[in-house]
Amino acid sequence: MSDSFRATRREARERAVELAYEAQIRGLGVEDMIATLVIPPEPFTVEMLKAYEHTSERAEALIAETSTGWSLHRMPVIDLLVMRLATAEMIELDTPTGAILSEAVELVGRYSTDESSRFVNGVLAAIARQIRG
Repeated sequence: MSDSFRATRREARERAVELAYEAQIRGLGVEDMIATLVIPPEPFTVEMLKAYEHTSERAEALIAETSTGWSLHRMPVIDLLVMRLATAEMIELDTPTGAILSEAVELVGRYSTDESSRFVNGVLAAIARQIRG
């Protein structure tokens, strides 16, 4: 990416959601997905995607145990992707919890169902209490 353009963290998170979705649909891992891109994503996007892939089993387990009454396969795909990315960011990166929750809620509010924002906020807040205290 050129030096004249630096994505904000918000834009990098949004791009991470897009690429995670595309990787899932295409059945690719993060490295393979990134290798197919003509323009490489921002470093923070790559960092998030690697954390997402590295923590996927733990993140899904945390989401499943915290989202009482909802199985993972019943959740909207975007909600699950955003929660997995946010959980990965909580586990592996030092981003403030409030920023992670705020960005996740905004993303699902923009791209998912009307009820998603409250649901995602509740699940991620409970996860944050478990892994960040």
